[in-house]
Amino acid sequence: MSAKTAADYAAFDAELTHQALNFRLLMRLLGWLRPYRITVLVSLVLVVAASATVVLTPVVTGRVVIDTLLVPDPASADLPDYGLIDFTYGTAEALDLSPLMVAGLLFFGLVLANGVLMLAHRLTLVSSALKALRDLRLDLFASLERKPASFYDHVAIGRVMTRATNDIENLFSLITGFGMIAGEFVPFVLALFLLLHISGELTGAVLLAVPLAAVATYWFRRVMRDIFRRIRNSVSALNQFMQENLVGMEVVQLSGRQELNREQYGELNRDNRRQEFRAIGFEVTYDAFNHSLIGIATAVVVWYGGGQVVQEEISLGSMVLFTQLINMLVMPVVALGQQFNTLFRSMASGERIFQALDWDESQKEPARPVAMPERLQGEVEFRDVRFRYAMGDPVLHGVSFTIRPGEKLAVVGPTGSGKSTLIRLLARFYDFDDGMVFLDGVDVNHIASSDLRRRLGIVLQDFHIFSGTVLDNITMNDPAISREEAIDAAQMVNADGFIRDLREGYDTRLAERGQNLSQGQRQLLAFARVLARKPQILVLDEATASIDTATELLIQDAIHSLTEGRTSIVIAHRLQTIQECDRVLVLHHGRVAELGTHDELIARRGIYYTLHELQFQDASGVLTEGSSANAG
Repeated sequence: MSAKTAADYAAFDAELTHQALNFRLLMRLLGWLRPYRITVLVSLVLVVAASATVVLTPVVTGRVVIDTLLVPDPASADLPDYGLIDFTYGTAEALDLSPLMVAGLLFFGLVLANGVLMLAHRLTLVSSALKALRDLRLDLFASLERKPASFYDHVAIGRVMTRATNDIENLFSLITGFGMIAGEFVPFVLALFLLLHISGELTGAVLLAVPLAAVATYWFRRVMRDIFRRIRNSVSALNQFMQENLVGMEVVQLSGRQELNREQYGELNRDNRRQEFRAIGFEVTYDAFNHSLIGIATAVVVWYGGGQVVQEEISLGSMVLFTQLINMLVMPVVALGQQFNTLFRSMASGERIFQALDWDESQKEPARPVAMPERLQGEVEFRDVRFRYAMGDPVLHGVSFTIRPGEKLAVVGPTGSGKSTLIRLLARFYDFDDGMVFLDGVDVNHIASSDLRRRLGIVLQDFHIFSGTVLDNITMNDPAISREEAIDAAQMVNADGFIRDLREGYDTRLAERGQNLSQGQRQLLAFARVLARKPQILVLDEATASIDTATELLIQDAIHSLTEGRTSIVIAHRLQTIQECDRVLVLHHGRVAELGTHDELIARRGIYYTLHELQFQDASGVLTEGSSANAG
């Protein structure tokens, strides 16, 4: 895994500049279609059969009806009719019907068969595409879950979400678009073969329209490639802005930024509208040109072919057949151009999806992970740990300390001193190379991250409540945690009372981020979630939010239940929590400034004493932010 720079992360969010028609990308996409290749093959057979019916319907009109039944022309006897004339007369004689009625029924039957075959083609192709993109979406989601925390520190979440939603949907249009193109090019080959048999001169005249359509298509491709990348980036910008402001709506409203945000969103929306309008303008121009081209080609056939009919060089039915087949010569090129709207929008989406899949920033895992015993002693040691976030200043400078098995360690210090970083390094959310962290004497870098994290119970200050039931949020849908175990955990942390007061108890569905719960209730629910997993080591970033006295007592009792008999690291903000811990570690400017019991540090009259006496203590006993230091 290569180290990422600011330029790398900027490139992840920025507009891509690769070739729009990327065959390597198409080949990779086919890899997800491979498990469904039988269905894809059936779809291709169906589109070939449907294309044959499209070509045969004009043959019924020109060769059977006009040249044989209405205006018999012996000179046209050598022209191909694919057995339709014999079929018409044979069926008419067998059923005692007029040949003209049979020809009409034959025409209707071919049209009906075309509709059925195209429907079957479409359904089989769509089925394959949906299954392949389902697999791709799952692979992308799994890839995003493997990305380390450092990845999400630097990329725009809205743009990542666009890859997993809009871009996947665009790839569906890419696959089905190729199916539509195949449905146009197969009739092109069949129609060309038929027209060359009728009149090489007239066919050559009509084919002059094809290079003109190709030139127009090439121009359209060059123009639209840039426009659709701009459209996609404008949509990502809209999604990102919307997400940020909806998540932070309370701050927006408190700051009175609604009008300013509307103006900023309006400008982003106007940029998207301008790009979309440009795309529509070019599409309309291109479409008008192609229809005019078909009209001119038809006029040439009527003029030149009409002269040949008068001179009895070709039959009237042949000329009518030509006019009906002109579309099949020009429309494949036109269809290709029309599909560029979809194809290039989808190509840009595909490039971004595979960019996310190929992003080589992942959690380092040991080649031969150490098998830890099922029951840990619980000793934690930081040894000369130094760390900086990507592209940031150093946060920890040679931090060393040891937590004895079963010990409760309170960690305090000003904002930015590195308290939360300790938690993240212990859980290996970030890789670090300078210094070592040990768990029962084993370097955590030698332990599989999944094995390490299942032994840790971590409650971050910004704990997350998911949409779903209360029970789902406690068990995290882990089948190993029974309903009874989840309820026991809730009872132990004093969450059972408020849960049973909810309308449907443990089956109550929670709003996004638990907005229908109070701050204290959400914290108790987070405690229950951790306790249900029976962690052997507890890491708790105590919340600083102001809560009522009754809830405060419930939370303090819950913390006592959580930490009982477990090695515990508590980033503490309340004096009562600190005093209940065995020792206190003071971080200052990323270094261990002091370490000892509460009474020892008070007696030492150092940094902890100063924070305690001058900066932190207020009437509520909560460690609040001071002018130069705080507990955040």
